[in-house]
Amino acid sequence: MSPSAIVITPGQLTRRAELYHQLAQLTVAGLPILRSLEQIGRHPPSRSFRAPLRIAIQEITNGSTFTEALAQTGNWIPSFDIALLKAGERSGRLDACFRVLADYYTDRARMARQMISDLAYPVFLFHFAVFILPFADVFTGKISLLIYALKTFGVLIPVYVLGVLLIYAGQGKHGEAWRSFVERVLHSIPILGTGRRELALARLSMALEALINAGVSIVEAWELAATVSGSPELRRAVYAWKPAVLAGQTPSEAIGASGKFPDMFDNQYHSGEISGKLDETLKRMRQYYQEEGTRKIHAVSQWVPRFIYLGIALLIGWRIVGFYSNLFSEQDKITNF
Repeated sequence: MSPSAIVITPGQLTRRAELYHQLAQLTVAGLPILRSLEQIGRHPPSRSFRAPLRIAIQEITNGSTFTEALAQTGNWIPSFDIALLKAGERSGRLDACFRVLADYYTDRARMARQMISDLAYPVFLFHFAVFILPFADVFTGKISLLIYALKTFGVLIPVYVLGVLLIYAGQGKHGEAWRSFVERVLHSIPILGTGRRELALARLSMALEALINAGVSIVEAWELAATVSGSPELRRAVYAWKPAVLAGQTPSEAIGASGKFPDMFDNQYHSGEISGKLDETLKRMRQYYQEEGTRKIHAVSQWVPRFIYLGIALLIGWRIVGFYSNLFSEQDKITNF
């Protein structure tokens, strides 16, 4: 994805997924990360990846870590990706993080293609309504072609601009204050808000399990995992309880006191902490929240185009009824006259 991209297309998401898929394969095969980047750099999934890969390779050659090198490439890698890869680098599980990111972008590309496909007919109907319905007034001589152009493009251009702005606003490359605002807005939307929260908990569980098994201290593991979650709200909650945990409070007690985690997560983490099987508990929670969150996000991607289609169909029906109502009124006036 280009750093300057305003709208991210399914093709860009697919190429990002392919990059992580290749990195996962090469690291699993035993190649060091520098050799892996050099090999991918010769034939990258996208021509636009060549320059950032060269920068990353140069930074690693100069002594930087993998994630430090990625940070030097500008906005080429989203902050969420860097946070997850940093956790993988610390835990020695970069290959697993590459696979997670490959699956993540593959799923996003698939949902984007599905959304575009489902929206194609409603968008056609919308343009049909905008262009055809006012044409009746041109045909009857009520408005000029200039007024017709203003009525049609005066509707379409603001809709196009609004659509692009909404897509751009929802991207994860903005500052935390903006992402916090977007998170609050989306959390108020049924199903979508719950699905996004569950996916954030899935990412947090995955990173936390990897970091704890790698011997990272519990406080640092929680901070890194909260960043990996991609949720500013969870990140703030975790950073807020750091002094209490350092003073002797257990993470399970901090989770319950924060009020930012679901009861199921709270109870499961508490049980895993007491039983000494926290890693197994986190694996189960990661799988559960990943499946539930993905299912809900997929449901939203299927139903949103249907609601848009219904709204456009109702608009067209209302305009048609209004047109014939005015036509019959004019006929009645002529008849009475």
